[in-house]
Amino acid sequence: MKFNKLKSVLLSITLGGMVTITSCKDYLDIVNPSTSSQVIVFSNIRYTEAALTATYNRLMGDFAYGARLAFYISSADDFSFLAEWDQDNRTAFGHFGVGPGNTDIYNSLVQLYEGVERANVAIKNIRLSPLYTNGTPQQQASMRKFLGEALTLRAQFYYEIVRNWGDAPALFEPAGDTQNLYVEKTDRDVIYDQILADLLEAQDLVPWRNESNDPATRVTKAAVKALRARIALAAGGYSLRREPKTMARRTDYQKYYEIARDECWDVMQHGDNKLNPSFETVFRALHGAGVQDATNEIIWRIGADANSSSTDSKLGIQAGPRHLAGRYGGANTLAEAVPTYFYAFDSIADTRRDVTIAYFQVNAIGGETVKQLVTPWRHGKFRKYWADPSKWAGTNYAGIDWPMIRYADVLLMFAEADNELNGGATAPAIQAFEEVRRRAYTADGSDRMGVTPTGKTEFFNAIVNERFLEFGGEGLRRYDLIRWNLLSTTIRQTREKLVHMRNGTGRFANVPARVFFKATPLIGESTTAIQEMQTLDLYGASAANRIASVMYQPAQMTSAPEGYTSVNWGLSVSEQLATSPTRIFGSQFRENDRELLPFPTRFLNTNANLRQDFGVGQ
Repeated sequence: MKFNKLKSVLLSITLGGMVTITSCKDYLDIVNPSTSSQVIVFSNIRYTEAALTATYNRLMGDFAYGARLAFYISSADDFSFLAEWDQDNRTAFGHFGVGPGNTDIYNSLVQLYEGVERANVAIKNIRLSPLYTNGTPQQQASMRKFLGEALTLRAQFYYEIVRNWGDAPALFEPAGDTQNLYVEKTDRDVIYDQILADLLEAQDLVPWRNESNDPATRVTKAAVKALRARIALAAGGYSLRREPKTMARRTDYQKYYEIARDECWDVMQHGDNKLNPSFETVFRALHGAGVQDATNEIIWRIGADANSSSTDSKLGIQAGPRHLAGRYGGANTLAEAVPTYFYAFDSIADTRRDVTIAYFQVNAIGGETVKQLVTPWRHGKFRKYWADPSKWAGTNYAGIDWPMIRYADVLLMFAEADNELNGGATAPAIQAFEEVRRRAYTADGSDRMGVTPTGKTEFFNAIVNERFLEFGGEGLRRYDLIRWNLLSTTIRQTREKLVHMRNGTGRFANVPARVFFKATPLIGESTTAIQEMQTLDLYGASAANRIASVMYQPAQMTSAPEGYTSVNWGLSVSEQLATSPTRIFGSQFRENDRELLPFPTRFLNTNANLRQDFGVGQ
């Protein structure tokens, strides 16, 4: 087959029968690919893999895990958008006040449904392929693997839809085979049960990583099991229900915790994936600059490349340290660390803080690239200067992959599910929990870890806090709080903490109102995040621990000493952020209404069977 004909066939499969953004009038405009085109593609291993690659493609880009799904929509009390609320732009997510006309939710939801449709086409046609039913053993093994991947991708797309929008239209066959595309919402429990069943099938179709040698950008058995555990915890957790219009969970929720525990245990016992000894290395390995994740802690990552809005990510550009000037070019980062998050970490021994939060910016002074202390603080796990320069030179992208699932999550999900099922912390649950916690602490600071509690409530609370510290900026916190039914409580507590931080009261009594610094050379990619921060020139800092000796002590001065620059620290929490009804954290949140996003207006206008249940005050 000539290349142009192949290209035409693949376009018909990957673009033709998809949910496409062809006009504002319809979010389900269908252009049916010919049956013969599908037969051609799915009767060939290479072409089938190309169609599957096109399905993976819908996970990346500006409106998926390259930006919107990664750090816009998932705003929580770790990272958020803290500017004045506007329901039609990105600040709406941090304020829990998204308008139905917000184009970000429209474009993201359309892309997710595109992914569902591509997966549906692949699943149907792989099952019908002669290579799947009657091919050689090698061909059948490849097609089985492709089917398992397609089932997993569909599960991920639907999981993202449900955790943000709740009950939603759901099709499990290609749109071209469906008589009525304008379907009502399907109950989330039905969707969850279907994709959990799909993943049970998928795990028997895809190999472990050590059997396939696939990169972490491809689905492996560990990824299927870990995703099934994550979805099971969501299915067994709290969610905002259409009836009785309140946060509630299934009465049989424990069976979903059993699924989560068993799937995590399988991954833990197999040994394909382990914690990386270095927390920082896990994230540097996402940057494509030669750093390897030798222990395969990243079970599944979403690949980014090609400097395109549909295939690359803005990690390091919109989420990362801000670059004003210097040898790494510019980066006008947007998402902010909630100021109180800095003080959730141990002041001395927790190595995660300086990896997770970038409390400096990059600039150029006198031709030298320097770092300057700054507020607001930014994402630290995604840094432009860690990335391959060939990926970001002259572009708005940096080729940084998204960490979809890490082994640390498997350990903490196991501990959580096991605790729930056994009414307290068992020895295996404690071991899993402490493996994550121990990695975070410096060798000489392990005595600051504290004693792991064993009571059910106390151990659960410890897990809640550990997930907060471990997964900052990875898009998990918002959804953890929802499934635990802790979102409303956390928003209220965060508001109170921000007021205390501004006033220097309560647990924030030792937070300095201002900090004084001198710009110092940025060492960059050749040093660690912790060492980078230890070279900051801070007025009054001790040599032993420069950060703890300044950021955890009240300032003795109100103006900068000669040669130093003042930056607001406790006072970075502005009066508006502490008190304004359109600036306080989560300012538009309403319990039993804003836990979910509204459906986009353009969806409602084209489907009379859809109605707005939540998110806009109904």
